[in-house]
Amino acid sequence: MARPDPRNASRYWHAPGVPGMDLLQADFTTHDYAPHVHDSLVVAVTEIGGSEFHSRGRKDIAHPQALLVFNPSEPHSGRMGGSARWRYRSFYLAEPAIAHVLGAVGIDRPGYFTSNVVRDPDLVARFLALHRLLDAEPGDASLHRELLVHTFGDLLRRHGQAAGRMPKAPADAGALAPVLEFVRDSHADSLTLEQMGAVAGLTPFQLIVAFKRTLGLTPHAYLTQLRLRAALRRLQAGQPVVEAALGAGFYDQSALNKHFKRTFGMTPLQYVHARAA
Repeated sequence: MARPDPRNASRYWHAPGVPGMDLLQADFTTHDYAPHVHDSLVVAVTEIGGSEFHSRGRKDIAHPQALLVFNPSEPHSGRMGGSARWRYRSFYLAEPAIAHVLGAVGIDRPGYFTSNVVRDPDLVARFLALHRLLDAEPGDASLHRELLVHTFGDLLRRHGQAAGRMPKAPADAGALAPVLEFVRDSHADSLTLEQMGAVAGLTPFQLIVAFKRTLGLTPHAYLTQLRLRAALRRLQAGQPVVEAALGAGFYDQSALNKHFKRTFGMTPLQYVHARAA
């Protein structure tokens, strides 16, 4: 008898900080999904290989250049076909998670996805990045939240029937002025997208789109730059690295180290030693 392929395995877990959202990572070489339904909205993205799936009376292919999207209670099945391997990641959004996303984009109903295959390379890359982030060690919860809102919001806006009901982000840069002032004054606090958006009457998704359109940065990236400048001032004043990190608004010293090196090409400690020399 042939031994089972050790790659033919899967993991299933709850997404940290998102009620009602579960995650799956699967790596299959031999697997057939019998016809079934989920109570959840399902979004799946292929990393390697692919498979055949059946839905709505037709056959299609899961492949790395497209997302698969299945509406709640939509029957579908799948099997290995034309590929020796299928490694993929899936999001399962039950009602609380759907409500969580809809509230952030400013609508009350998700609408129906009219196609199971979404050919959108940008979203493929972003859903993979989001899933991998939620698979990593707990980190910056505000970054997780921003990526979740931005990625699912763009899926709804670009490919969902609900797009016409989503409130538009302001095109006027002046609409962000009170938000920018608030963030500059409160950068050391644990700010949420809701707190920032409330200053200008924007949903979290509107806020992200307006920041990207106006500044070329997301709210989290803009806030990180403000915190880095504040940490620099504290280091220049002689504060220890850990005090500079916490005082500037980073959740710990490792967060400051990561962003500092990514931005300046050195660690905070290297910066301190260079100044001392």
